[in-house]
Amino acid sequence: HVQLVESGGGSVQPGGSLRLSCVFSGYVVRSGCMAWFRQTSGTEREVVAGVGPSSVWYAEAVKGRFTLSKENDKNILYLQMDRLTPGDTAMYYCAARRSGECYWWASNWSRGTWYNYWGQGTQVTVS
Repeated sequence: HVQLVESGGGSVQPGGSLRLSCVFSGYVVRSGCMAWFRQTSGTEREVVAGVGPSSVWYAEAVKGRFTLSKENDKNILYLQMDRLTPGDTAMYYCAARRSGECYWWASNWSRGTWYNYWGQGTQVTVS
């Protein structure tokens, strides 16, 4: 049974930083394809960053400000968010593709429907 649990959200002033964590159980972070998404009410979920077999990709809106990393031994995915703006306010979710099914990651990494597992989300508010 795969579980993803996010934490680290909160309220911060513009220009501030937060680090989100996503703890996985029943899933091997070392070899998985995973991503961070965000969503505000009334909008579609959008990708923020993703990690595939050999690379990390970022949405244009967060390039240079957000950093995705992972701690394989602890099965944790992180999203370091710096220079936050009010436009970053959203519920943030981590997602993962089923193990062994990372093929076509480059073509699908930004599609929410491609991921099989989701966390419950953590709220980030910048104001």
